[in-house]
Amino acid sequence: MSPYVPEIENDVVTESEDEVRHPSMYRVFLLNDDYTTMAFVVEILVHVFGKSINESERIMLLVHREGAGLCGVYPYEIAETKVDTVHHLARENGFPLKCIMERDES
Repeated sequence: MSPYVPEIENDVVTESEDEVRHPSMYRVFLLNDDYTTMAFVVEILVHVFGKSINESERIMLLVHREGAGLCGVYPYEIAETKVDTVHHLARENGFPLKCIMERDES
């Protein structure tokens, strides 16, 4: 009996129509209050959000004057971690600073 030899084609076509979906993004904001110091807000922006001193001061003034300031836009898990970190550091330092996240619809 002869061994089975399948026909081999050299042209292999691989086509994928899978659509890559990017994760939803979330905007993270700091909210103004009457007790958290401006210096602490700047410190949070530098250490938690990686902002420069100048950018941190600009955002801190926005928080102070407008009631809220955008800290950044991140995937859900990162945004959630940053919000939790801000709340933990604020409590640890005796401040009522609030941080929120909302889905970025843009």
